[in-house]
Amino acid sequence: MMPAPTFAVVGHPNKGKSSVVATLSQNDAIAIALEPGTTRKRHTYPLKVDGRTLYTLVDTPGFQRPRRVMQWLEAHSVSASDHTDALRAFVTQHQGDGRFTDECELLTPLLEGAGIIYVVDGSVPYSPEHEAEMTILRWAGRPSLAVINSIGVDDYSDTWQAALGQFFQVVRKFDAVRASFAQHLSLLRAFGQLEPAWEVPLEQAIQHLSDQRLHRRRQAALLIARALGDMMSYREKRTLTASQTTETSDGTLADQLRKRWYRNQRKREQTLRVDIEHLYQHQRIERQEAELEWHSEHDLFSEDSRKAWAVSKRYLATAGFGAGAVSGAGIDALTLGSSLGTGALVGGLIGAAGSYFYGDRLALPALNIGALRDGLKTATFGPVQDSQFGYVVLGRAVDHWWHISHRNHAGRDLLDLEPADHHWLENLGKSDRHDIQKAFDKCRKQQPLDERQREKFSLAIEQAMAVYDDWRLNRT
Repeated sequence: MMPAPTFAVVGHPNKGKSSVVATLSQNDAIAIALEPGTTRKRHTYPLKVDGRTLYTLVDTPGFQRPRRVMQWLEAHSVSASDHTDALRAFVTQHQGDGRFTDECELLTPLLEGAGIIYVVDGSVPYSPEHEAEMTILRWAGRPSLAVINSIGVDDYSDTWQAALGQFFQVVRKFDAVRASFAQHLSLLRAFGQLEPAWEVPLEQAIQHLSDQRLHRRRQAALLIARALGDMMSYREKRTLTASQTTETSDGTLADQLRKRWYRNQRKREQTLRVDIEHLYQHQRIERQEAELEWHSEHDLFSEDSRKAWAVSKRYLATAGFGAGAVSGAGIDALTLGSSLGTGALVGGLIGAAGSYFYGDRLALPALNIGALRDGLKTATFGPVQDSQFGYVVLGRAVDHWWHISHRNHAGRDLLDLEPADHHWLENLGKSDRHDIQKAFDKCRKQQPLDERQREKFSLAIEQAMAVYDDWRLNRT
């Protein structure tokens, strides 16, 4: 097996080197700050998939005295053939010299065989100091490419493109915070073209990363399906003695159970969000969300949530008909077909009518208090009977997944989850709509899904995620 390539990310201080490393290594633990000198020592970050290292990134300090270094190199070099030896001699002689600590740190991985990713800020003008940096890097004789990572609002990328093209075979614009997955893979392919020995391992890395992305979406669909099942079927329960029944009014009991039921639902949704974030190796995301209180505008049952994520009555009727028809087909099977499809028709009509009834509102479960038996009485709140609750949870979950799956690991801004302005599920195929509705119906009746139904539910959610992904990308 060929060794995994190593890339040293180098450049001037505070030009986005650490952001590039964070994105390419899928590591949001890497410190990123606006002030120069955040990185003072080189740090190694391997990117692993299934325990296999695909490649390694080395985050390095920025150049501090490139022209002084260049003067030393020119004074100790006879010809182009000894440039790499001169660099090695410089590092050996100046180890421990405080004046050139940063240069020694960034040059060492190059002398050890790392490829070079040179990062510049396209929002600042090109200067002779950068030329000294690029000349030093050329002396290393390693495969190298340059990325223009514009941090500010000004644009000098054309000037940079012309200057960098004289020193690097490949020059790419690469916004480390917003670069797409395709741009990530494009950089890897470019390196494979520069170094023949890396072509095969980098193509393998690209395939592993592409497979990982598909696997993550599949796993995210499973996580969402489990959370939906838990939340749709959840019932809050309390057993009271005869004296407690006398002391506690139905209104008080309902309020207590309702609050506990709501806290559980919010906690389950938050757990799902953390699970999705960790699945995509986002460990430190801060969300633009306050601690949600009962009946706040962001509440699962708020009018805002209903408007953003609830589906139309027409959608509910068609999805309910399909799900009900599948259930009704059992009648036909039991009668060996003698009902001539009556079971499917009746089941479909019942499913459509039930879904339509809840179409324009989000309804809370009702409080149920059983009869006093053996000195005890049981009160329950839930499960939810409103399918719209499932669609609101599904919409919020898929929207959160989309933001996480498209978020770079260099991003440090708050995650702001914006509600949709169009219901994307209208583009979902009929069979997938039916599978989702049927799962909702079974969960709210607290009927467990069998293995086949769970698989169909998860696959339908995965299709919904793909529809949402297409819809979001087509908006931009």
